[in-house]
Amino acid sequence: MAADQRTPLSDISLRDLYRLLDPVTVPAASPRASFINWGLSYECTPLAVFEPETEHECELVLELARREGKTVRAAGVGHSPSDLACTSGYMLRTEKLNKIIQVNTEKNYVLAQGGVTLNALHAVLATHNLAMINVGSISDQTLAGVVTTATHGTGVRFKVISTHVRSLTLLLADGSRVRCSREEHSDLFLASLCGLGSTGLILQIQLEVGPAFRLKETQVSVPFHDVVQALDAYANAAEHVRLWWFPQADVVRVSSADRTNEPKNPVGTFLWHSFIGFHLIQFLFFLGRYIQGLNPWICRLSARLDREKTTTVDDSWRVFNVDCKYPQFTTEWAIPYEKTSACLLELRNWLEEEHADPQGLRPHFPIEIRFSDGDDIWLSPSNSQRTTWIGIIQYKYVNSGKPDLFVLVTHADELTRLVFFSRPYGLNVPYRKLFERFEHILARHDGRPHWAKSHPLRSADLRKLYPRFDNFIHVLQTVDPNGIFRNEYIERHLFDKPYDERVFKRIQSS
Repeated sequence: MAADQRTPLSDISLRDLYRLLDPVTVPAASPRASFINWGLSYECTPLAVFEPETEHECELVLELARREGKTVRAAGVGHSPSDLACTSGYMLRTEKLNKIIQVNTEKNYVLAQGGVTLNALHAVLATHNLAMINVGSISDQTLAGVVTTATHGTGVRFKVISTHVRSLTLLLADGSRVRCSREEHSDLFLASLCGLGSTGLILQIQLEVGPAFRLKETQVSVPFHDVVQALDAYANAAEHVRLWWFPQADVVRVSSADRTNEPKNPVGTFLWHSFIGFHLIQFLFFLGRYIQGLNPWICRLSARLDREKTTTVDDSWRVFNVDCKYPQFTTEWAIPYEKTSACLLELRNWLEEEHADPQGLRPHFPIEIRFSDGDDIWLSPSNSQRTTWIGIIQYKYVNSGKPDLFVLVTHADELTRLVFFSRPYGLNVPYRKLFERFEHILARHDGRPHWAKSHPLRSADLRKLYPRFDNFIHVLQTVDPNGIFRNEYIERHLFDKPYDERVFKRIQSS
């Protein structure tokens, strides 16, 4: 039977359903039949991969899943450094669902499909003299991916990007479409703003934007103790502040950015923006895998190469974004802002103990620190508190050995976040022991993990951290009682199903 969009899905035979989906089904022999995330750390081979170009084709994929008793997992560009997007069921790739439907310059909003990337959105908004209000460190990911993980930028008076969403249009597990906002279906809306892709497929997003603006960013190097002792002054010194901590050099690179009308004047540095700097640091990290004593020296060298004060003026998103350099393992946690100094001092003591031990860990750098204001999104790590985000990284290399790390610190309402990451030449690197020790320290300071990153928490842990956790689970069970949109990540962390964290590990490492 010939079927079109007016034909009720229930009237389409299974045979015709397969036929209609054939043009958007990735052949099993295609490289795209498997999924690998950007960090090269997780991969999966779904039962089938679909690349729909229309919302009706999304409805067909969901109808097939219901009839076959399979799950559906939406995946964008795969930038999450965890197995959040991985699945053993059906995968729906959203990269072709990338239309920008409307740009409203009077009411300052854009209506776009969930699969549009931030890079594409920046370009279109610029033609209308508009821009996103705040942006994270990268713009490669899809808008739906940003929203569903409560991705953040930095600035103590700026909330996570999901708070800029005015409304969502979702395709629910029963095949119905629903528009939700703070005014209609508000529980579904607040659950979906950091819903981890489990409340439904995000078809359209109405996002608040603002007039295009430039940022003037100044970077200076400051001794670690000076920053910690006057952390509040540094965090509030500009609209957008982020810190890069070089632990072995005992130095913090402070980035402070404010809106400006000054003409563009982009300025790069040898370490982060030159061809030579890129390959020099990667090669040194590679040597540090085999000669552990090199890692502290590499950190001190890098801090020295990047010690001069710099000032740059450019379009907002170009200043917000940073070069992530190499494939990496990473973890990032958010802590209450008021606990930032104590947490950083404990991290410093731990790293000094590692350095004093001949068999201790020799981490990469830097550690990144950013900030965000509190919000009311149920599963946002900044829920009800100003936050500092701290992250570490492990650059990849071959075989086993001591890990290298990077730390970043950021603030918002009363919450702090830390991050570690890096993988030279895309080769594997041990990181688990490093991350475990880091996570134990962050947990002692009431840390909440970034949802896009790997973490060990289960429902009992999350229930203590998120006052509305049970409300979220109730919405999930109401709109998707059979778990069509759940994957191993959701089942493991939210429902305590026995899926190992390493089930989708691309390369097993210690």
